[in-house]
Amino acid sequence: MKKTKNTPNLNRRNFLAGTASVAGLAATASIVPITIANANHKEGSKGLPDFISWKNRDALIVHSDKGIETHRSAIGEGLVTPNANVYIRNNMPTMSDAQIGDRNNWKVSIEGVNNPKSFTLAELKAMGTTTMATVLQCSGNGRGFFEHKPRGSQWKTGAAACVMWTGIPVKTLVDACGGITSGTTFMTSAGIDHEPTGLDPMKAMIERSVPKEVYKDAILAWDMNGVPLPNSHGGPLRMITPGYFGINNVKHLGKVSFTSEESQVKYMKSSYRISPIGKKGSQYPSCWEMPVKSWITRPTDETGTVKAGKVQIVGVAMGGTRKVRSVKVSVNGGKSWKKAKFVGPDLGKFAWRQFVFETTLSAGSYNIASLASNGRDKQPELRMENRRGYAHNGWKDHSVNITVV
Repeated sequence: MKKTKNTPNLNRRNFLAGTASVAGLAATASIVPITIANANHKEGSKGLPDFISWKNRDALIVHSDKGIETHRSAIGEGLVTPNANVYIRNNMPTMSDAQIGDRNNWKVSIEGVNNPKSFTLAELKAMGTTTMATVLQCSGNGRGFFEHKPRGSQWKTGAAACVMWTGIPVKTLVDACGGITSGTTFMTSAGIDHEPTGLDPMKAMIERSVPKEVYKDAILAWDMNGVPLPNSHGGPLRMITPGYFGINNVKHLGKVSFTSEESQVKYMKSSYRISPIGKKGSQYPSCWEMPVKSWITRPTDETGTVKAGKVQIVGVAMGGTRKVRSVKVSVNGGKSWKKAKFVGPDLGKFAWRQFVFETTLSAGSYNIASLASNGRDKQPELRMENRRGYAHNGWKDHSVNITVV
C-alpha cells in the first residue's frame, strides 16, 4: 500500500491561498542540582508558580502559570540552555511526586507492533542509552509579534531552548517488539497527565500523532541536561521528536502506538492547527516540523546602549529537521547582509548553532537582523499570518533595535 506523508505545507503563498497540506557537554550548561527532578510543591517564590520555584526568576518572563518565557538575553553564551532558564508551556497541570510514584516503576506501553509490550523505566534504562541535543520550541514562539494578538502566551523568542536529552531510541523498542505492524502511517504518543484531573480524555489527553518515519530519530528521554527529567518538563519519561514542535514531545509519557489514523483527541484533531485568521478545523496543517529560524541574543534592547567601535553580534540558528547551513546578519534592517560564522561544537542537525558576526559601528541607531538557511529553505522576511500565531520564523519581526553611543 502506498504511504501518504501528511506533512503541513508551510509555504506562505500556498498557505494564504488556502492550500492545506555528549558526554561532558551538559556540564557546560550550568546544570542545576539533581533535586530539581522533584516537583518541589512548596509555596512559590519570586513570582514563580510553586512547581518551578527552583528556576532562575531573573531569566524568565511569567505570562501565566502555564506559560513562562526565557528572556532573549538569558539564552546564555553556551549552546545548551540551563534547565533553570528553560521555558515552561503546559496544557495539563504538572504531575506531582505522589502522582508519579516510584520513577523506576513508571510504565510505558508500545502498541501497533508485532509483539506489544509494556516496559518500566528501570527496564528501559537496562536496554540501551543514547544522548541527543534537540531544539525544544513551542509552536507559538513568536506569537507576540502578530498584530491581531492571537489567544495564548504572547511569546517573542523565549519559548525555545536547546536541550541534551538522554534516553532510549524508539527504534530499539520497536525492534524489541518485533517491528511495526503493516498498514500504519503514524506514531502516536499519549501522556497520562490528564488522569489526575478527572477530565474527559478526548478533551484533555495530550496525544499527538506524527508521521511514522519520525520514530527512526525519536527517543524516550528520562534525563534532561544530565539530571533526571524534572516533573515540570514531563518527567519521569518524555517523548522526544527531533525537529518537531514541542507539543509533539509528549510529557508524562504512558503509551506509544503505531496507528493507521491520526488521534481523534482534541489536542490532535482541532488544536495546534495552522489555519487562516478567522478559520479553524482539522483540515488545516498540524504543528509538526519546525521551520528554519534564527534570532539575535546579544546585543539587544534588553542590554541597553552599546559602545561605539567593534561590536560582536551573537545569536542562535536552527534548521528544523535539517541541519542549519548558514546565517547572514544585517545591521541596516535587511538592506544588506553579510555572512556570520558558527562558533562552538556542532551538536547535530536537531540542535541549534551559535553564530557570531563582528562589525564596527559608529554612534547611531541600528536594526540588527539574522537570516538562517538549511540549504533548502531560508527564513522569510515576514510572518505567515495565521489564527493562533503558530510557526513564526520571519526575520523582520525577530530583529532587534540597538543604540550605539
